[in-house]
Amino acid sequence: MSQDEKHNTPHDETDSAAENTPQPDMEGIQTGTEDYVEPGDVTADSIAETDELQAELDQARAEAEQYRDQAVRAHAEMENVRKRAQRDVESARKFAIEKFASELLGVRDSLELGLKAAEEQSGDYDKLKEGMDMTVRMLVSSMEKVGIEAIDPKGEAFNPEFHEAVSTQPSSELEPNTVAEVMQKGYTLNGRVLRAAMVVVAKPADSGS
Repeated sequence: MSQDEKHNTPHDETDSAAENTPQPDMEGIQTGTEDYVEPGDVTADSIAETDELQAELDQARAEAEQYRDQAVRAHAEMENVRKRAQRDVESARKFAIEKFASELLGVRDSLELGLKAAEEQSGDYDKLKEGMDMTVRMLVSSMEKVGIEAIDPKGEAFNPEFHEAVSTQPSSELEPNTVAEVMQKGYTLNGRVLRAAMVVVAKPADSGS
């Protein structure tokens, strides 16, 4: 054994192994301290910015709550409006003819008085006719007050919007398509047809007649 080999102690072998062991790349290891802010690094500007952001957040929350309250109130108001409208429609449907019914009361009274007079004064047809005429006038007046008007188109041109032809009649005196007779009067309510007039329409007379 040589002198050099004699002096290679275990300690020397350990140092040699340590030198041959790959060393870690310290540059690639993050210590986790890069983003750490020391207490002394917090500035007045950063505190002010945080306070401003918090204030904006609080304001946004308050506005959101305000909008929510407004939406709730608006929904409640719309529901109340809907209920009121429904009640108004039901009331209008129920009492739509109240005014007309009140007008008809006088007509009924007149008819009843006329019938009573006819029973008491049999044979006096002039008074009966007078009473009936008065009743008809009252009825016509009551109907006109609520917008009901008669369609009595004799001698007028036939209009399918207001007239319904039940038959035709040859005529040498009337123009073709003219109403020759009114079998039943029609009526309108504020311009809308309640019942079309039942009419006989003139047509050209036969040439052989």
